[in-house]
Amino acid sequence: MGEFVRLEVEAGVGTIRLDRPPVNALNYQVQAELREAAEEAADRSDVRAVILYGGEKTFAGGADIKEMAAKSYVEISKFGAELTASLTVIAELPKPTVAAITGYALGGGLELALTADRRVIGDNVKVGQPEIQLGIIPGGGGTQRLTRLIGPSKTKDLIYTGRFVKAEEALAIGLVDEVVAPDDVYAAAHKWAAQFVNGPAVALKAAKAAIDGGLDQDLRNGLKLETQLFTALWATEDQTAGMRSFIENGPGKATFEGK
Repeated sequence: MGEFVRLEVEAGVGTIRLDRPPVNALNYQVQAELREAAEEAADRSDVRAVILYGGEKTFAGGADIKEMAAKSYVEISKFGAELTASLTVIAELPKPTVAAITGYALGGGLELALTADRRVIGDNVKVGQPEIQLGIIPGGGGTQRLTRLIGPSKTKDLIYTGRFVKAEEALAIGLVDEVVAPDDVYAAAHKWAAQFVNGPAVALKAAKAAIDGGLDQDLRNGLKLETQLFTALWATEDQTAGMRSFIENGPGKATFEGK
């Protein structure tokens, strides 16, 4: 367990909890602890889905600007590379992930949320990539993951202006997936994550690898990747159990062991 980030596990759902008041600024230590928590969640068989959560007040207000401003070019080069590496570990976590966003998700905070498979926010939340207002651009995946999510035109608008986006617009442009009352954010995220606790873990891992891996390739190679992952599932116990249950009992009644 880190000083500012901890992994809490209950009934198959792991919560990567940021706790660095007042706004969960992502300094070097937080980034390193996020990576460690994600690696632990990936390795633990009792974790079947993961929630990213910053608490009731705010998800993450961005990078630690005071820390960044003092760095030299050589130092920021290392910092930027390690930030990208840490967020990539979270993005590639081989289990369903959801960001439960309260308060704000700005700059590096939004980039952290973009690593999740799904984003749930409170109706009073504001998100954005305001780095341009500091004379810089997003450096933790904002120009890349955001473009893949909402397209280049909308991404350019958000990054060029650095403006804050309210929940209603964020939902309309596909930046987030669900808007709920502020007090219901974690519960809504947990409800989504919990449905995978007894699911076919290997197939879920394959589905994520196929979808995300295919985005990095042309269609022909993406289809090859899909075929490889699809056929490999015939080596799993869950495939045998799932098809047997379908034949004998109909759809949706299989019991999976995640093997």
